[in-house]
Amino acid sequence: MKLLLIEDNLQLQTSLRRSLERRGMEVALCGDGRLALSAWRTQAPDLVLLDLSLPGLDGLQLLGQARAAGLRTPVIILTARGTVGDRILGLNQGADDYLPKPFDLDELEARVRALVRRTAPSGPSASQAPEIRQRWQDKPDYCGLRVDGESGAVYYGQQPLELPPRELVLLRTLLSKPGHAIAKERLFEQVFPGESEVQYDAIEVVVYRLRKKIAHTPTQIVTLRGLGYLIKAQP
Repeated sequence: MKLLLIEDNLQLQTSLRRSLERRGMEVALCGDGRLALSAWRTQAPDLVLLDLSLPGLDGLQLLGQARAAGLRTPVIILTARGTVGDRILGLNQGADDYLPKPFDLDELEARVRALVRRTAPSGPSASQAPEIRQRWQDKPDYCGLRVDGESGAVYYGQQPLELPPRELVLLRTLLSKPGHAIAKERLFEQVFPGESEVQYDAIEVVVYRLRKKIAHTPTQIVTLRGLGYLIKAQP
């Protein structure tokens, strides 16, 4: 597993790299926000660990540029900015997880491995594939959207939608019952499985981002107060 650590604190760089390499991970380093986008493309990591307070370019700006450039690598933000507002900003820019400093190395390792497993580009394992096929193979298209039974990717027509992992899970869950409300609690459990430290309202950020990503399709996500969300055809 290859990680890119974007962090300007040299002491933290060294200690974190040593600790993660002892746990079987390969770690590349970058300490400058201006150079990080190029390093991200060159290194092609499995996951990025991103500090927000970087010289040259703020971490949130860097993340926004990376997502705009089509880089879909999962990102865990590591920062001393621990307010709810900062977490929401990070998620809104395309981060997949958030761990405030100081953090426990065992927790960081667990989050890294869990996120890489969920976003592995090779798709589901052989043991997972039959379950996914069984769930989706008989599902018809909905307004041109369909879920591929092998990979779980969502297509609009013949084109796959380029979605980050959390938005992809959310869309698949909504498409499992088009036109029917799905409780916010269930959506949260699907999108943030076992992540007790994530704020409950974070699901609203993921819904907001997904709405923008599927705005070009003939569907819309509707908020039903007290019930949850549903996906339906645009009027």
